[in-house]
Amino acid sequence: MSRLLFVFALSICLLPVSAKASAVESLKAFVNKALTFRADFSQTLLDKNFQVVKKASGSMMFERPGKFRWVYDQPYQQLIVGDGKQVWFYDQDLAQVTVHRLDQTLGSTPAALLAGGNTIERDFNLQEIDVQGETEWLEAIPKNQENAFELIRLGFSQTGMLREMILRDSFDQVTWLIFSGTEQNPVLTPDLFQFTPPEGVDVISD
Repeated sequence: MSRLLFVFALSICLLPVSAKASAVESLKAFVNKALTFRADFSQTLLDKNFQVVKKASGSMMFERPGKFRWVYDQPYQQLIVGDGKQVWFYDQDLAQVTVHRLDQTLGSTPAALLAGGNTIERDFNLQEIDVQGETEWLEAIPKNQENAFELIRLGFSQTGMLREMILRDSFDQVTWLIFSGTEQNPVLTPDLFQFTPPEGVDVISD
């Protein structure tokens, strides 16, 4: 996609619109039915002028509630693991692990948000917005002003499969995630959501 089309498409996604859609129902079904989930993703970070800051790609999986594994393969290797109680951020290049309590992290990362339970309606104001092509969009505005993101948009296929996720933070930076190879309710082994810091790395915890 050319930069002009990319910015145009993203601008449309970030403008307030109103249309009949069923994205909220798709979200509810996704939360209730997708007990486990796996997908590949591409991630683009843009600044407030829609200039590309960085691109990344990798894979993700989760098991509700609160367990997830988010792996960045490109352009650097990073691992984020939520074990249901804590979230581990492992940066291989820095040889550093950062640990936070899950309840402090939930909603501050795409991984934690997607792996949460059925509290999204409690924590976010939901509004159906637009249908673009075959994607139904919904907007989630955090009720807690201290949330890391000011606005979150989720795009679902007409069959209810998660396709895209757009997040805007307080600095007007936008993170755009596109999911592919999605699998709903795959069998995931418990060890995928466990993490032991490698020997010799620095561990920083709350």
